Amino acid sequence: MLIAFDSTQQALRAEMLLEYADIDIDIRPTPKEITAGCALSIEFPDERLDTVKDVIVQEHVEVRGIFKPVLSGYEQIDL
Repeated sequence: MLIAFDSTQQALRAEMLLEYADIDIDIRPTPKEITAGCALSIEFPDERLDTVKDVIVQEHVEVRGIFKPVLSGYEQIDL
């Protein structure tokens, strides 16, 4: 799964919060299929989706969206 952002500040804030929540994450470039204002995205394991959503909502992190990989690229999922 992948979180895309509109700003680098929000990406870095999310990185800190998700690491604090003990979620295994990787910072990576935002795929070209996802239109976002920030070149950084956060990748995380599928099974941590509920926890990631909770952190984003509770901490008011501004995200472009959460995306899952599909054959044709990426599909946005509901927060």
